[in-house]
Amino acid sequence: MPLNASDLEEIVQKMTQIGIALSREQDLVKLLDLIVRETRLFTDSEAGSLYIVEKDSLTFAVAQNEALSMTGSGTARGRFKAQTIPLTKSSLAGYCALTRKPLNIEDAYAIPDDVEYKFNRDFDIKNKYRTRSMLLVPGMVPPDELVCVLCLINRREDTGTPIPYDRTYETLVMSIASQAAAAIQNAHLAQDLKEAYRDTILRLSVATEYRDDDTAIHIRRMSLYSEIIAESIGLSQREVENIKMASPMHDIGKVGISDAILKKPGKLTDEEFAEMRKHTVIGARILEGAESELLQLSQVIALTHHEKWDGSGYPRGLKGEEIPLCGRIVALADVFDALTSPRCYKPAFPIEKAFQIIRESSGKHFDARVVEAFFAAVDQILEVKEHYAAQKAADRQDQVAAKAESPAPPPTVAGAPAAGAPAGPGCSSAPAPSSGGAAAQAAKS
Repeated sequence: MPLNASDLEEIVQKMTQIGIALSREQDLVKLLDLIVRETRLFTDSEAGSLYIVEKDSLTFAVAQNEALSMTGSGTARGRFKAQTIPLTKSSLAGYCALTRKPLNIEDAYAIPDDVEYKFNRDFDIKNKYRTRSMLLVPGMVPPDELVCVLCLINRREDTGTPIPYDRTYETLVMSIASQAAAAIQNAHLAQDLKEAYRDTILRLSVATEYRDDDTAIHIRRMSLYSEIIAESIGLSQREVENIKMASPMHDIGKVGISDAILKKPGKLTDEEFAEMRKHTVIGARILEGAESELLQLSQVIALTHHEKWDGSGYPRGLKGEEIPLCGRIVALADVFDALTSPRCYKPAFPIEKAFQIIRESSGKHFDARVVEAFFAAVDQILEVKEHYAAQKAADRQDQVAAKAESPAPPPTVAGAPAAGAPAGPGCSSAPAPSSGGAAAQAAKS
């Protein structure tokens, strides 16, 4: 049924609400889902999908289908995950994208044979679904940049029967798609900025703690471990993301520690270890007074990630809940990575040995609630570890291949350390022999 003039005020109000909602959402994944959901509600559509334009292809970003959800088949999201199609006029979405015009189809199964585009029935057949009416519109930003294609399926009347999309909807949905395209671009920019910020933090962290080739990987691993634990313990998405981005700065204070201590291959004396402990306070002073929320969190982490639940940690001997949760989370992430990584003073511990040490340290070194969250997400933790182990193995193969093709190195000078001699992060942070705690002894931190 065509739209009436009396509906205009309600339509304007709905479109304004959609625009406001889109402008407020900065998380790209949530934004894409919101675009499809709000447009479906606006047009009374049973299903919808969103394609992101990427060079010469279209990528399924979101697919929603109420009918499949109601029948227990779930949403269509999983079926389209990571799927791309060529950007050509042979597909409906491709035709809409390349012509920059809406495509309004009354019945997808009755498309004339003499047009360039065709409807692919594979999804319908596989899921026992029937696509009828469709409306596809391009999402563009000035002057003429194509960002996405929004597809709506099966507009319904009150009885639930699919009906064609009135031509009036073409202009209205085009307007929503334009707002969506601008919001997507802004979210991409925000995401790019966040990634650039995170990359800068990682690089600064590596620069201040640089001892060997494993330092950058160590920082990335423990950052991801911290993120996983924070999510498992139930923190908000914003808190989880902040801990992920702030945790790499945990040892930035080592920039103020003497190389004679940092690079010492053996155990530290009591006096040397007392000096090493100062890196927490130095790190906090470096980050003190920052206006950035992330740097403020980094300061707290730098100062408290060596505190222990039973009060035996440093620098302030905080106990229990006195230790900020972010410090408790990073403490476990950092120690787990130290336990399971080779250092100059020890080989990498087997995973089960590391797990045993962590369990034994629960309620002593670590907050029992953080330990519980760690083991609840242990599959994700191990996935991160395995990913970087595979990456490191591949890098070593490349280095071996490159070395085989390079000329032989000059003879080693007598008394000089051999190339590749261990002097990694944590080697010089060994505590005095009297310090207690299995985790501390194993991690040497």
